[in-house]
This record gives sequence, C-alpha cells and structure tokens, in this order.
Amino acid sequence: MARISYDADADLSVLEGKTIAILGYGSQGHAHALNLRDSGLDVVVGLYRGSRSWARAEADGVRVAVAAEACAQADLVTILVPDQTHRQLYQEAIAPNLRAGKTLMFAHGFNIHFKQITPPPEIDVTMVAPKAPGHMMRRLYVEGVGVPALWAIHQDASGRARETTLAYAKGVGSTRAGVLETTFGEETETDLFGEQTVLCGGVTALIQTAWEILVEAGYQPEVAYFECLHEMKLIVDLIYQGGLSLMRYSISDTAEYGDLTRGPRVIDEHVRAEMQRILRDIQDGTFAREWILENQAARPQFQALRARAQSHRIEQVGKELRSMMSWLQKDRVVQD
Repeated sequence: MARISYDADADLSVLEGKTIAILGYGSQGHAHALNLRDSGLDVVVGLYRGSRSWARAEADGVRVAVAAEACAQADLVTILVPDQTHRQLYQEAIAPNLRAGKTLMFAHGFNIHFKQITPPPEIDVTMVAPKAPGHMMRRLYVEGVGVPALWAIHQDASGRARETTLAYAKGVGSTRAGVLETTFGEETETDLFGEQTVLCGGVTALIQTAWEILVEAGYQPEVAYFECLHEMKLIVDLIYQGGLSLMRYSISDTAEYGDLTRGPRVIDEHVRAEMQRILRDIQDGTFAREWILENQAARPQFQALRARAQSHRIEQVGKELRSMMSWLQKDRVVQD
C-alpha cells in the first residue's frame, strides 16, 4: 500500500526565509497564496498588469507584483494558471528568472509530462496537486483541516526537493489530510482519464442522456431533473463518506437491486472498450496534441461545444429550479 505523509513528516521551517511566488490568483492560486501566508510564509502573487485579480489579491492582504518581478524575487515559483497558458508564461516570465537552487512547482503535470516546458537541469521541479477545488481547499484550511494532495518530484537538483515539496504541502494544509507520492506521468494520465471518463465527461453525458430519455418519453422535465441530476449529490456524498458500500447500505433494497443488475447494462463492455481507447489516447499523447492544437487555433471546436452544452434545455430547467432553492444561494461559487 502506498505511504501517505502527514504533518509530522513535513518540516515547515524548510521554507522559512524563502519567498514563494504564486503565479495566478484564481481558484487554486488564491487558496495556495492565502494558506501559505497564514502558515507564516513569505508569499508574493505574480499577475499580469491589468489583471482583474490584482485588486482582489491586495484586498486579501497579499503582496502582488507582475509575474516576471515575482519570479525574480522568489526561491520557489508555483504555476497556478490554466494549463494552456503555462508555456507562454514560462518563456516570458519564469525562464529568464530561473537560477540554480530555485524550485519550480506545479499543481498538475500536463506541461512537464507532455514536454511543453523543459526546465534547466540545475533547478528542482516538483508538484503538489490538491484533490479539491480552491474554494474548498481554502475553507477547510480556515476550519483547521485540509484536503488530500498528490506530490511528485520530476527533478531533484538540490538533493532537498522532497523536503521542500512536503513543506509546501504542509503550508497549504494538505498534510493535515494526507499527501500521497506519485509521478508527474501518473498524476497527469490518471487525472485526465478521471476527468474524461467519470468526473466530468462520463457524469455529464450520463446525466444529460438519462434526462433526455425521460423527457422524450413524456415525463415532466422538472421531475427528470430531480431524478437524474439533483439527487446525484446525495449519492456522491455517501460514496465520498464511505465508498460504494455505504451508498448501497443507505439506499433502498429496490435501488440497490437496480444498481447491481442494471448498472452493468449501462456501463457494458462497449463502454469499457471506449474507456480503454480514451486511456490510450492520453498515454500516447493524442489528447494532449489535440488540446494543444485546439488552443493554437483559437479554440473553435471548444467554444462551439461549450456554447452547445450551455444551451442544453437541462440547464434552463435546472436554473429555474435552483432559483427556488434558497439554501443553495449561500454556497454559490462565484464564476469570474
């Protein structure tokens, strides 16, 4: 069984007297910056001049500088901007300010694993990848707990990359929950696979298809929404808390029998074979090349697919129903 590291395995003093540059102040960036600051570490947020996040970061009491200046000041630089912007940011702001002894850190291994960024050999290259959205990461840190994370070392020039990475994981609060060692390749490939086949792609396609079938059969769209989407959280919360066994223990025997007998008819050998093809596309770089080229072409397919998904009728039905659920408003995630 893989070894999980906790607070006692990490020494925060490793980062004392060092400056940490957090590039980006979105979902992950703000959580990393504020958690590290509240852990007593010296943090500077690096943004482009004119960024909408600049004033927000300053209002949060964090020092802000343009990205190149932040990198020049820092001993450790963490890239927390979207994957598709890493390469340009690296070339323009990070690479000119790297020197022996510095650490370049990531929260996702895509650009290292698929060789969009090739750091010089004299620096440490590591990763801490929290397994939660930034707003949850920040909230749990403030509450005195943390979210689990994966960590990895791609390059250990200093001989102290492990100590530095675990100290950073402690600074953001993840060693409170436990951090699991992996590799850049394993993190990248499993992350993409999970997103595409289950967490995002699989779940959304399953929900929309089931909703469409009920509506096409003459059932009320609102009832279909409750049965195929709204109740998903109840089931996922049970799975999150105690695995598939707790979920099956908690639901009715009728639901459990339907689960065990009909679930394999939905996720059949055809779906398994397609998942295997998706994994191969990730492993051999097919998906990475497709996504890189899509961004280079100004995202025509992505924008069209996004617009079509947003205009799906289930979104309109859901918006109307959620507007009547007052308890959801206080937990609303702000979309910048």
